[in-house]
Amino acid sequence: MKKILLKFYYIFLDWKEQFTVLKNKLVSLIIKPPIVKSTEETLNKIINEKCSVSRYGDGEFKIMLKGEQFFQEFNDDLRLRLIEILSSKSNNHIVCLPDVFSYLDRFTDRAKNYWDKFLSQNRSKIYRNLDKKRVYYDAMVTRLYMDYKDKSKADERFLKFKMIWDDRDIILVEGELSRLGAGNNLFSNAKSLKRILCPAENAFAKYSEILKEIKKYDRSKLILLALGPTATVLAFDLSKMGYQAVDIGNIDIEYEWFLKRTVVKIPIKNKYTGEARNGRIVEKLQSQEYENEIQARIL
Repeated sequence: MKKILLKFYYIFLDWKEQFTVLKNKLVSLIIKPPIVKSTEETLNKIINEKCSVSRYGDGEFKIMLKGEQFFQEFNDDLRLRLIEILSSKSNNHIVCLPDVFSYLDRFTDRAKNYWDKFLSQNRSKIYRNLDKKRVYYDAMVTRLYMDYKDKSKADERFLKFKMIWDDRDIILVEGELSRLGAGNNLFSNAKSLKRILCPAENAFAKYSEILKEIKKYDRSKLILLALGPTATVLAFDLSKMGYQAVDIGNIDIEYEWFLKRTVVKIPIKNKYTGEARNGRIVEKLQSQEYENEIQARIL
C-alpha cells in the first residue's frame, strides 16, 4: 500500500510540474514579456560601449517583493533603490533581467523547474515594476555554463566576457570570502587588479563606506562588483559619477565549474559558494599574491 501511495505521489508531483510549465508558457503568450536582449548582444553592448551594468536576478526580485536572500536580509531602502533603478534611463548604464520570461527550453531541467516555479508565484508582481516598452539586457550574462543544456558555447563566451577588462586596471569590490579570480586565470588579461573586501553577507549595511572607498580611485579604473543586490545599486550610482561599473556577480564560480566540467553545483575550495551544499564553509586562503591585491577591508 505504501509503495502504491508513493507512486501516486510522484505522479502528482510530475503532473503539478508539467502544469506549471504549461501555465507559464500560456501566460508568456497572453501577457507580453519584457524585451530582453540575448547574451551575445549584452556582451557586445558592454564591450563596445563600455557601459555600466546593474543586474537583477531572483535575489533582487525577492527583495523588491519584501523578501530576503540568505546573503542579504530585507532592507526597505535597498528595496526602494532596486525599484528606482529598474525605471532609470541612462546612455552609459544598462539594466539586465534574466532572460526567463518566455521560453526556458535551453536550460537544464533543474534551472527550468526553478524558474517555472518562481515565475508562477511572482511574475505578475515583477511585471508591475517593469517598463514593457523598454529594452533590457540579459542578467544571465554572468551565468554562462551551469544552467544551460548545451554547454558548447561556454568556452567562447567566457573568452568574450574577459574582453570587458582586457588591458584594464581593475578595482574589484567583492565579499570577503568570494576571492574572484584567485587560483584561476579569469583576470589574467587585466593590466592590474586591486581588491576592496566587503561583508560576505548583508553588504548593503556598509553601502556608504563602500562607495566612499571606491571614490578614492580615478574614473579610468574599471570597477567590477560582486556583492549581490548591493552591486546592482553601486553600479548605477557609480555610473552617474562617471565610472564604468559592472556587476559581474557569479562569474567566477561559474568559471570554476566550467574549468572542472562539473554538471553539479559543487563547493569551490577557499571560495564562498552560496548555491552549493556546504559552500558557505570557507577555509583561509594561503596566497601572498591575493593578500597583496587587497587595498581595503570594509567589514
